[in-house]
Amino acid sequence: MSKGKVVLAYSGGLDTSCILVWLKEQGYDVITYLANIGQDEDFEAARKKAESLGAKKVFIEDLRTEFVEDFIWPAVQANAVYEDRYLLGTAVARPCIARRQVEIARREGAQYVSHGATGKGNDQIRFELTCYALYPEVKIIAPWRIPEFYNRFRGRTDLMEYAREHGIPVPVTPRAPWSMDANLMHIRSELFLSGSESRAPADLYLMTKNPEDSPNVQDVLEIEFKKGVPVKVTNMNDGISKNTALDVFSYLNEIGGKHGVGRIDIVENRFIGMKSRGIYETPGGTVLLKAHLDIETFTMDKEVRRIKQGLGIKFSELVYNGFWYSPECNFVRHCIAKSQENVEGKVQLSVLKGQVYILGRESPKSLYNEELVSMDVQGDYDPCDASGFIRINAVRLREHHRLQGLSSTKQ
Repeated sequence: MSKGKVVLAYSGGLDTSCILVWLKEQGYDVITYLANIGQDEDFEAARKKAESLGAKKVFIEDLRTEFVEDFIWPAVQANAVYEDRYLLGTAVARPCIARRQVEIARREGAQYVSHGATGKGNDQIRFELTCYALYPEVKIIAPWRIPEFYNRFRGRTDLMEYAREHGIPVPVTPRAPWSMDANLMHIRSELFLSGSESRAPADLYLMTKNPEDSPNVQDVLEIEFKKGVPVKVTNMNDGISKNTALDVFSYLNEIGGKHGVGRIDIVENRFIGMKSRGIYETPGGTVLLKAHLDIETFTMDKEVRRIKQGLGIKFSELVYNGFWYSPECNFVRHCIAKSQENVEGKVQLSVLKGQVYILGRESPKSLYNEELVSMDVQGDYDPCDASGFIRINAVRLREHHRLQGLSSTKQ
C-alpha cells in the first residue's frame, strides 16, 4: 500500500535518479518535477528517464521568465551582494524552484516533497523554508539527512553500483572533479578535495571566456531602466536591441560572457556554520550591478540611498539564508521597491576584457544639477554659507578632542 504521493525536485542526474528509485522502494508514489531556469539541459531526455524509472507523473516547467521578473529583478533593485562579492545566483533560484514544486504538490494532492540537497549545504534550508512558508502542512523527505540513506550511499561509487542494480542509466564519461549548479543568472562550481589555494582549471569555466582570450574590441551598451528594473538594452556597435525581461538578461549574459565579465573565486560563510569555496560566473548580473548602481546614485536622494544600502545588505543576507518568503524579507523588498520609483534613465557602458566601464548616463529624474556644482557659475549657492556649515560640524569634533582626545592628553 502506498505511503502517499511525493513531489521530487528532479535534475535527471545520478543523485536524484537514485533518490527516485529509493523513494519507490520506500513505498511512495513519486511525481518528478524539473524546473527550467536557464540551465543547459536535455529536458526531454530527463522526462523519458524519469518515466522509465517509474515516476507516476513528470512535470517540466519553464520558469525562465518568472525567474528573471520575480527573483532576479528584485535582486538587481537591491544591488544584492552577499559578503561584498557573491551575487546570489543560486540563492535567488531556490525559492523560484520551490514555489512551483509546492504548487504542483498542492494541485496533485501530494503531502510530501523531496529534494537531493546535501545535509551540509545552504540549499536544503532554502528549499525547505520556502516549502514550509507556502505549504505549512507539507512533510519533507530529505534523503541525505536520513541515516538509512546516507549510510547506504557513502559516495559516488555506492550510487553507481545502486544505479546498475536498478537499471538506472549511469554517466559514461568520468566525472569532473567539481560540482556545478547552473541557471540563467550564473554557474557555480565547487572543487572537490582541493585546497583553497589551488587554482581552478581552465575548463571549469563554461559561461565566460578567459578575459585574455576575449575580443580586443569593446561592446558599447545602453541599458534603460524604469523603477530600477532594466527594460531595454541596445548594443551601440551593431544596433541589436532587446526589450523583454528574459531577452534583456540573456543578451547581457551573452555580451558579458563573451568578454569574460563576472568571474570570482571566493570563500564564503554558509548559513549552516561552515566556510565553503565557490567559483562563480555571473556575466549579465555583473553588468547590471554596475549599471544599476550608476543610475541609482544619479536619481536617488543621498539619505534615502544610505538607508537603502543597509536594506540591500539585509536583503542579501535573508536571501542567502533562505528567508525569501519570510515577513521580514517581504517588508524589505517592499521598502526597496519604494526606493526605486524614480530610478529611471539610461546608462551607457563599455564591456571589454573582463571589465565594465561606465561611459555616461541620462535621466528625466536626475538630481544632478550641472549649474549648481559648477565652479564657473555661482547660481543659488553662496560659498560663504560653507563657513558656518563647517563650524557647526566642527563643534562635536572640538569637544571630543578637548575632553577625550589628543588635545586633552597634551595638558
